[in-house]
Amino acid sequence: MTTVDKGKGVIFDLDGVLIDSGWAHKQAWFDLAEKEGLEFSDKFFNDTFGMQNAQIIPMLVGRELEPGELEEMSDWKEQRYRDIVSEKLTLSPGAERLLAELKEKGFRLAIGSSTPKANLDLIFRCLKLDNYINVCVTKEDVKKGKPSPETFVRAAQELLLPPQYCVVVEDAIHGIEAARAAGMSVIALTTTRGREDLSGADIIADNLDELKVEDFVGLITDL
Repeated sequence: MTTVDKGKGVIFDLDGVLIDSGWAHKQAWFDLAEKEGLEFSDKFFNDTFGMQNAQIIPMLVGRELEPGELEEMSDWKEQRYRDIVSEKLTLSPGAERLLAELKEKGFRLAIGSSTPKANLDLIFRCLKLDNYINVCVTKEDVKKGKPSPETFVRAAQELLLPPQYCVVVEDAIHGIEAARAAGMSVIALTTTRGREDLSGADIIADNLDELKVEDFVGLITDL
C-alpha cells in the first residue's frame, strides 16, 4: 500500500478537471458575444480557455476597455455561466474517489482556478467540496492569471508546501504553462484539449478515473 507523509500536495484546476463545465462557459461566452454584437467561435474559446476574463474580453472586443465596462461584461458572463451550470452541476467521473484517496494518504488538496469566487462558492455549496479541499485560490486572489504561475505559487504557499512537493492537475495549455513556471509537476486531462496540445505535461490522462495515488507519488521528488 502506498503511503506518504503530510508534506505533499495536489492543486486541481476546477473547470474541465473537477467539474465538467466547459460546455457551460462556452455557452455563456456565446451568449455574451450575441448580446454585445460580437463574433465568437469554438476556436477562440479553445485558445483562451483557462485565462481570466480580464485577459479574454479585450481580445474578444478588439480594444482596451474602461474598468467599469470590463467588469460589467465579466459579471454578466459569469452570472450567465452560473445560471446555466447550476442545472447540471456534477463532479467529473472519478473525482470524488480520487479526492478521497489522496486525502486518506495525507495529501493536502487545493483548487487553483481562474474562476471568480462566486462561481466557486456555488460549486462548493452544490458538491460539498469542503469535505476534501484545504485551500482555494481564485481570480480575486491573484494579480495575474494563468499562464502566470501566481495562482499555483499562491496555492502552494497556503498549503505550506514548496513547489516541488505539489502536483498540478490541469486541462488547459495556459494552466500547464503556469504550473511549469511555478516549478511543479503536471498531470493533464484531455477533457477539453487533444493529447497533442498537452505534451508539456508529465502525465496525460483522459479523465480523473484513470488516475491513482501512485501517479502523484511518482511525480513528487525526494519522497
